[in-house]
Amino acid sequence: MYNILVCDDDKEIVDAIEIYLMQEGFHVLKAYNGLEALEILKKEEVHLLILDLMMPEMDGIHAIMKIREESSIPIIILSAKTQDNDKVLGLNLGADDYVAKPFNPLELIARVKSQIRRYTNFGTIKDEPEEKVYSTGGLVINDDRKEVTVDGEPVKLTRIEYNILLFLVQNKGKVFSIEQIYEHIWKEEAYGADNTVTVHIRHIREKIEIDPKNPKYLKVIWGIGYKVEKL
Repeated sequence: MYNILVCDDDKEIVDAIEIYLMQEGFHVLKAYNGLEALEILKKEEVHLLILDLMMPEMDGIHAIMKIREESSIPIIILSAKTQDNDKVLGLNLGADDYVAKPFNPLELIARVKSQIRRYTNFGTIKDEPEEKVYSTGGLVINDDRKEVTVDGEPVKLTRIEYNILLFLVQNKGKVFSIEQIYEHIWKEEAYGADNTVTVHIRHIREKIEIDPKNPKYLKVIWGIGYKVEKL
């Protein structure tokens, strides 16, 4: 059974989400501000966090910043702040997904299940005699160890960033549109995916490129999409 932590200062929303999640077989932990969420994360094994942005004591923004210092658990932001810059800020901080209020319970459950699948698949250790290693130039990905290095130096990526980079390196030289990248990584149709993919691509470049504005590995093909160069 997976433990889902729901954090929102509106107790009615927390209770409603708990009902939906329990119907799907999840165990629900509840918090009503960022500080409470951090305390629960210290004491309990949590597989996914659903988090509001605007809360007393500690808001969702600062909570995500604290969580990402130590944990890569999936985080779904659930917020009434629906402007694009709010979504981009949430993704910039390390959130994996963003659901706007008022939300459709079926959509929220689908996104929870999708994130849980990716989280558990990412953490699975494959018992194979040969490690799966992909590379181009000095960029190397060991997919069994989930490790990325550039010129021998380790690079720390979020789960989504890792999956995007792995996908592109596995298909180096091939150009993929934003929609193709989104549908491959998120396993759902790409409605309004531009900001989501673009933000993650920018983060990857900042971590693997010496000069992100003049990238060596991860390049944009204007009007078409992105590719990783064969080097």
